[in-house]
Formats: sequence, C-alpha cells, structure tokens
Amino acid sequence: MWTVNAIGRLGNLMGEYATLYSLAKMNGRQAYILPGMHSQLSRIFKIRLPVLHQEVANRLKWRNYGLHDWMSEEYRHIEAEYIHLSGYPCSFTFYNHIKDEILREFTFHDFIKEESYAYLNNVRGAKKNVTFVGIHVRRGDYVHVMPNTWKGVVADKGYLQKAMDYFRKKYENPLFIVTSNGMDWCKENINNSLEDVHFAGDGQEGSPGRDFALLSHCNHTIMTIGTFGIWVGYLVGGENHLFNKLHTA
Repeated sequence: MWTVNAIGRLGNLMGEYATLYSLAKMNGRQAYILPGMHSQLSRIFKIRLPVLHQEVANRLKWRNYGLHDWMSEEYRHIEAEYIHLSGYPCSFTFYNHIKDEILREFTFHDFIKEESYAYLNNVRGAKKNVTFVGIHVRRGDYVHVMPNTWKGVVADKGYLQKAMDYFRKKYENPLFIVTSNGMDWCKENINNSLEDVHFAGDGQEGSPGRDFALLSHCNHTIMTIGTFGIWVGYLVGGENHLFNKLHTA
C-alpha cells in the first residue's frame, strides 16, 4: 500500500499524484491517495486512484520515503509494504513513459470541458482559423521569493511580448487567453493594441480550476514559471514557450 503527501496547490498536487501513480506501478504496488488530495483533484478531474480513509492512514506504520524533484534509478526498486512518498516531485521524468495513462487520469469533468469550450467559442466570435494560445503569468509570492530566495528572475513584459509575437508571425489568427494571480500587472504590461488578448482569469488562487481548464483547452501555451503552467503545457501539448528558454535564447 503506497501513498503520497498532499502538499502545495494544484500543480504540486498533480505532480504528487502522477508520481505516486507511476512509482507504485513501477514497483508493483497498489497506490492510494489521501482524502485531502482527493477533495482537491476530484473537483476538476476524473481521477481513479482509490482513496484511503484518513483514520486508516493514521494507524498504519508507514516508511517515509523522500523524493527529490526528478526521477532516479533507485526509485524503481523501493522495498517496503507501506510507503509514504514525500517531497515536491515535479518532473515529467517520473511518469512520461506512461503519458497516455497520466493524461487519462487528468481528464476534465464534462461540465468543465463544456464551460471552457463555451468561453473560447464566445471569444472566437465570427473569426475563422483561430489558434488559441494560453498565457499563464505566475506572480504572487514569486515576485519576492524568486529573486530573494532562489536567486532567479521573474518573467517581464519583454519576454511575454517576444513569445506572443512568435505566435502572431506563425499563425493567421492567434487569440491569447491570459490567466494570472497578478492580473492587474498583466493588464498594465501586456500590449493589447491588436485586440487579440483576452484577460480571462479570475485570479482566485484558492480555486484555480477554472483558469487551469481554460488554458488546458487552448492549442499552445506561453508560461512563465511554476508547476501550474508546466501542467497546463503538459496537458495541452502543442508548443510550450517557457520563460527560461526564451530568456536565455
């Protein structure tokens, strides 16, 4: 019986779920998720792993097994009956070999699909040959944490302009769907002079399902940083423009 910690927000939870699913299968074990993870992910997706009652989980003698962010060979040979995986696994290297199964686990509920398509169809209007490009701009705590703690950089308006211009040159009628936890910044810094940008997100970090679903039903992705954007790109396929990739180009 294997399970995993349920910490972080949507992108983290998806990474934890996918990693548990993959590693348990790899080691021939049955995976269970805890109620906290189920309550969050089952609101959005048709996930299928069984739920372990919290009282049962509290009484079992787990072996805590810490994971780093990427797949290691040792994870293919974990010897224990009751494993509690911990950490913030966030790399596709854990599960990309079973990508079709992971994408099936993260199938949206039908009503969420319908809401997303209705929004995009309304945005399209009478335009033909529209290509939807989802943009996720991670702001919030990253504005301070990234430069001060991780010694990194936060995507700026120049990066977003460069990425958007790429799609404008490549496709006849691109429409950009923007979501962010810093929407005021986006409206001030994203150029909409061509009227091809739609600021769609509600910015509610506590209930990100709507924003995530909208982006996931686009054709391509522009993201800045964070597991939320990474998972959007993974589900969408298409071209996924990452901040670090363009910033260093």
